[in-house]
Amino acid sequence: MSGLLRICTAGSVDDGKSTLIGRLLYDSRSVYEDQVHSVKKATKNLLAGPIDFSLFTDGLKAEREQGITIDVAYRYFATARRKFILADTPGHEQYTRNMATGASTAEVAILLVDARHGVRAQSRRHAQIAKLLGIQDYVLAVNKMDLIDFDQTVFEDICDEFDKILPNENLHPIPLSALHGDNVITRSERTPWFDGQPLLEFLETVEVDRNASGKPFRFPVQLVVRPTHEFRGYAGQIVSGTIHCGDEITVWPSGRRSRVKQIVTWDGELEVARAPMSVTLTLEDEIDISRGDMIAVGEPHVGQRFRADLVWMDERPLDPARVYLLKQTTRNVTAEVDHGLVLNQIATVNVSAARPLIFDPYRENRFTGSFILIDPTTNFTAGAGMISEALNERTAAAAARPSAAERLARLARTAGSDADAIEAIRKALDELLT
Repeated sequence: MSGLLRICTAGSVDDGKSTLIGRLLYDSRSVYEDQVHSVKKATKNLLAGPIDFSLFTDGLKAEREQGITIDVAYRYFATARRKFILADTPGHEQYTRNMATGASTAEVAILLVDARHGVRAQSRRHAQIAKLLGIQDYVLAVNKMDLIDFDQTVFEDICDEFDKILPNENLHPIPLSALHGDNVITRSERTPWFDGQPLLEFLETVEVDRNASGKPFRFPVQLVVRPTHEFRGYAGQIVSGTIHCGDEITVWPSGRRSRVKQIVTWDGELEVARAPMSVTLTLEDEIDISRGDMIAVGEPHVGQRFRADLVWMDERPLDPARVYLLKQTTRNVTAEVDHGLVLNQIATVNVSAARPLIFDPYRENRFTGSFILIDPTTNFTAGAGMISEALNERTAAAAARPSAAERLARLARTAGSDADAIEAIRKALDELLT
C-alpha cells in the first residue's frame, strides 16, 4: 500500500462536501486545537451544532459568507496507516474549472449526493469530469441520510442510478451523515443494513493503480546541460517508465537512436532510474537535442493533429479563428482548435499544432497525454485538454486551414490593442520561422 493517497471531493452545492471533509479532519485528529477554537468561535450556523465543520475547509471570506466552496482547498492529513492530500473542490457550475483542476491529480474521487435530492445534473457532470481525467476509484458518499431516517431503499436507488453514470468503474457506495459522523470514521449503528467499510477505513486501505514506472519510458527534455566542453547532458523528469545504463532509446521528433551512457544526479551516478525521478542523461552518440524533445523507449505518437477532450477555463470564449499557445510536457507550440467553447464548457475538439508534438493518449499516460492552452495576449491559462487519439495527417489539407498570412491578420484583428497586436504577431512570426 502506498504511503500517500490523493483525493478530491465533488458534488452539487449544499451536498455537504466541506462539512464531510471538516468532520473527517476533526475526527481523525488532523486539526490543531487553535483551529478548533477558531472554528467554534466563528460558527454561526445553529443547525450545524457547536462546530460548523465546513469552516475547516472554507477558508475564503466569500465562502463563509455564502456557505459555498469557490476555490480548491487543499488539505494534508495523516493517520497511522496512510498520508493524504485532499482537494475540496467547488460544487457550483460557475466553478467547474476549479473542480477540474482539483481532480486532475487525484487518484480517488469522493462524489457526494444529498440523499433528499438524489442525483442531480451537477453530480453527473462531476462524475463525467472525474472519469475524463482518468480517475478509476470512486466513493459514492450518499450524505444527509439522517434527514431521511437512514432509508435503505433511497440509498439503493441512488446507487443504481450512479451505476449507469459510471458503468464498469470501481464504485464504492457509503451511506453517511457528515454532520453527525455516521460511517465517516467508524461504522454507524443507524445503518445495520450496510456491511461495507466506513469512509476513512476505505481510504486507508484502497489500492490505486499508479505504476508509472511500469509504463513505457518517457523523458521530456527540460534543459541541455553543458558545464564543460566535454560534457553534454539532458536534464528533466522521468514522467513514466524505467531506464538503465546501456538501454537503447529514441529521440523524438527526429527519430534518431542511441544508448544511455550515464544517468547523473546531484548525489552521483546511477545504474537505473525510474519515474518520477529528476535526472540528467548522457548518450553514447552526438545528437541534436533541445528543450521540448522527448527521449523515449518505444514509439509515442508524433504529429501535429489530434483529437482531445477540452475544458475551457477562460471567460473569453474560445475562438477558432485565433491562434493559441499550446504547452505539452516541455514543448511549446502555437495551435488552433476547430470549434468554439465558452467558460466551463467541456467538449471533444480537433487540435492542429504548428509543429509536431510527442504524445500518448491520456488514458495511457496522464503526463504526455495532457496539455494546456494559453491566450498569447494575456498569458492566461485558457483551457486544459486530454488527448484521446491522433488524427491522420493526410486529412489536414481537407480541413482547409487558413494560410499564414490569414492567421497573422486574425491575430491583429482580435488583439486588444495595437501593442498587443504587435507582440502577438511577433510571437507568431518567431514560431513560423523556427
